[in-house]
Amino acid sequence: MKILLINHYAGSISHGMEYRPYYLAREWINAGHEVKIVSSSFSHLRFKNPELDKSDIQVETISGVEFTWLAVPHYVGNGIKRIINIFMFIYRLFKYGKSIALKFKPDVVIASSTYPMDIWPASRIAKLSDAKLVFEIHDLWPLTPIELGGYSAQHPYIMLVQSAEDFAYRNSDYVVSILPKVKSYVLAHGLAEEKLHIVPNGIVAEESEVVDDPDEKIAHIEKKIIELKYRGYFVVGYAGSHGIPNALNYLLMATEIIKHKKVAVILVGNGSEKDSLKKSAATLALDEVFFFDAIEKKYVPRLLSLYDIGYIGWHKQPLYRFGISPNKIMDYMIAGLPILHSVEAGNDPCDECGCGLTVPPEDPTAIAEAILAFQVMSKDDRAKMGSKGRDYVLQNHTYPVLASKFLTAIS
Repeated sequence: MKILLINHYAGSISHGMEYRPYYLAREWINAGHEVKIVSSSFSHLRFKNPELDKSDIQVETISGVEFTWLAVPHYVGNGIKRIINIFMFIYRLFKYGKSIALKFKPDVVIASSTYPMDIWPASRIAKLSDAKLVFEIHDLWPLTPIELGGYSAQHPYIMLVQSAEDFAYRNSDYVVSILPKVKSYVLAHGLAEEKLHIVPNGIVAEESEVVDDPDEKIAHIEKKIIELKYRGYFVVGYAGSHGIPNALNYLLMATEIIKHKKVAVILVGNGSEKDSLKKSAATLALDEVFFFDAIEKKYVPRLLSLYDIGYIGWHKQPLYRFGISPNKIMDYMIAGLPILHSVEAGNDPCDECGCGLTVPPEDPTAIAEAILAFQVMSKDDRAKMGSKGRDYVLQNHTYPVLASKFLTAIS
């Protein structure tokens, strides 16, 4: 089978996030299928973007996966330049769609760009190729910018996005959702129930192995954690983006409540809120909160093995009633790390498999109490929690499992 996967933000092990398209493609190729990914030349999620020559379309093969890069302008933040970036990608898809359809002749076309407007050029390519059309849900747009960003449903851009989403549900042969609890929403927007399939996020088991040759960054962090544990501290760790959605400010407030309980917090990563979090920690005199820069993905398992527990936080948002599927929780699980999960959502992977403790979001007192509960817990009990998470993710969330489930859904 020939599969064309369209994802504006698709990356690779050479470029960084978003990894899901690359990992699915790799598994499908291993299963004997032919896959092409169409993506943009610039995404804020990647640590390295492809370098195009003067043309506005370029083909590159990365570890056996063929990428077609479409030229788009750079942007910073979520302003007008990002919107221009999105519409330039859609324009390029329309411009080169016929050529891609005639040369590649896909059997399946997957529109998977977070926002739904790529469904229009994807539908055109599918018709030209006599292919099945699949719409993949990452986030619910335009509900996400409406509920999280405060946009009016009558805003012209939101109305355009809504029309694209409605088109996708009416015209797709299949809809695959990463979010597990979207059924009521998508049926209300015109999708036939039998077309909906759930394929969550996942991990690559081989990438959970601890690397023995750490670079200077991870060695520096490791030295600090070993020193803290030698001094009798219980280490709460976080690895990932330091943005508003990650709710790290509530972890700092919780740490202030228990600042004399021999608890240390290690925060590794970068993001828009990092400077603000550092200022808050200084204002609250949190001497046992330590900030470190992001490390390479291959060193994350080594980092997680040093923590006593891992923290994942969310804000209290009605949008999460449709479910969550964060990659970070999968990384923690595969590392066998017990998890403190501060969330209120339609599902909770941590609670489902018993790999940690779940407390309400935006509640520093509950977070603080959970940290102390972990601290007095025996190492064996914490290890049992971590093992439950690892077993669960290996059975349900590795990419060979997910890639097979995806193909079964659309066959």
